[in-house]
Amino acid sequence: MNYKFDFSSLLPYWEQFLSGCWLTLSLAAIALVTGLSLGLITVLGKRSKIAPVKLVATSYVELIRNTPFLVQVLFIFFGMPSIGISLTPWAAAVLALSLNLGAFSAEIIRGGIDAVPRGQFEAGAALGLTPLQTFVYVVLKPAMRTIFPALSGQFVMLLLTTSIVSSISAEELTSVSQSVDSITFRSFEVYIVATLLYFAMSMIFSLAFKMIDRTYFSYPTK
Repeated sequence: MNYKFDFSSLLPYWEQFLSGCWLTLSLAAIALVTGLSLGLITVLGKRSKIAPVKLVATSYVELIRNTPFLVQVLFIFFGMPSIGISLTPWAAAVLALSLNLGAFSAEIIRGGIDAVPRGQFEAGAALGLTPLQTFVYVVLKPAMRTIFPALSGQFVMLLLTTSIVSSISAEELTSVSQSVDSITFRSFEVYIVATLLYFAMSMIFSLAFKMIDRTYFSYPTK
């Protein structure tokens, strides 16, 4: 093996790598907020007594969870223009990531709610709260205590999944790495750097979520 490593050839492109990290984090943050909001709405839809609403929510979850994310991205970016809906690569990436997270987080949240004792719902009703108020003020926090570790893992997975949107030329770390690779032809070094950057961002996210879990959702120790 005569390959000679030359990471110094990547130094002129450090700003591009940092810009890629920022774009990745921005994309993940926007998709996290919108996806989690969509997940909560979907849970309410699945618990609705209105049959069409429940059917739509259930169909959405099953469709997203049982199809590849890459196919979802390609459908949104290349398929939707056929019916007159054209999105920029960035907008298509945000929509695809949000829809994907919404479906998976909905199932995680639903599992947490189902784990809450039925007495909590009855207590909310006894206090004169509406079903929505009971859900927000009585049920949600105990459920979040149960599901937050799983949601945290899903959020980290979302961060890593952003790499797939480079397939539609959405700008993030992987697309930046591909651009640098096409200029320097140092593929091994470029993707080692990209891997380390993804790993660093994932670890930072994981540590942040652990701190949030310990601060807001852990049971107090005696």
